[in-house]
Amino acid sequence: MSRLLEFEGGLSYAAAGVSIEAGDESVERMRAAVESTRRPEVLGAIGGFGGLFALSRHRDPVLVASADGVGTKLEVARQLARYDTVGRDLVAMLVDDLVCVGAEPLFVLDYVAVGRVEPARMAEVVAGVAEGCRLAGAALLGGETAEHAGVMEPDEMDLAGFAVGVIERGRELGAPRVRPGDLLIGLASPGLRSNGYSLARRVLAPPGTDLGAPAWAGASVSLAEELLRPSVIYAPSVLRAVAELGEELHAVAHITGGGIAGNVLRVLPEGLGARIELDSFATPEIFFEIQRRGRVSGAEMTRVFNCGLGMVLAVAPGAREAALALLGEHGPVVVGVVAEGSRAVELR
Repeated sequence: MSRLLEFEGGLSYAAAGVSIEAGDESVERMRAAVESTRRPEVLGAIGGFGGLFALSRHRDPVLVASADGVGTKLEVARQLARYDTVGRDLVAMLVDDLVCVGAEPLFVLDYVAVGRVEPARMAEVVAGVAEGCRLAGAALLGGETAEHAGVMEPDEMDLAGFAVGVIERGRELGAPRVRPGDLLIGLASPGLRSNGYSLARRVLAPPGTDLGAPAWAGASVSLAEELLRPSVIYAPSVLRAVAELGEELHAVAHITGGGIAGNVLRVLPEGLGARIELDSFATPEIFFEIQRRGRVSGAEMTRVFNCGLGMVLAVAPGAREAALALLGEHGPVVVGVVAEGSRAVELR
């Protein structure tokens, strides 16, 4: 290589807005959180160029991958300068997609883009990701922090990630296993999780809103608490159902963007439709507050938000009681049924 020139008092990376030292400090601050998610299959430690994970106990493994982000819920976190829950939201969006195939989440990789690296803030974010990984039983295998100085404002952030799971070939859940007469069991979602926040913020938190005010008239929680309510992670309970119900659990739908009908449709084969009774499950008050303040139609609400259902499982009729017992911590209820007909979801 040609010898580089030397200049006195020239520009530096720090002068351009990127601090290598702050990045190094961030890694050190998050080290304990990452280590707390370690599984026996993890090889090596934080700081390498890639994370290593050994697959050893599967006869014919199929890897299942997902990618997602937290979306504009991060804007609420930014306004409040509170980042301890959004990492858990990220993990929920990732691993609860994996279990829709029946896959066990193995590891997560996160990607954080910021305008300026602040080690304490980065540690707070990653601690939340690690908490989510512990709840899901997945390892936080690695990630990336990108400082976008001059492109993002210093307090701006985006958070995304990737997860990988595994399932034995031939045991995948999904539309091919769904049958007429299958019962649809819904798992309760106590809040918005991480979907529909562009509409929710437009309605509930326009500029100048007091986020410390009650979330609705008579609410015991503030609007800030409600909007940052961490996402439920359903993966462990669903995996228990997968193990115990076996062939009687046919499909799982994660109710995220696209709402109830749009996501249940994804697990229906041609020739089968689904009927869901909206009165069969409880809808938390925050959804009604969005509807009231924004005059949002019922059809738009169920198309954008989960409206109280975080997951919907299709199970054989004979597995009803066993499924309800296995999923008990999430307030399971039978919300509908699969029947022959056009491939559509009817909300009644």
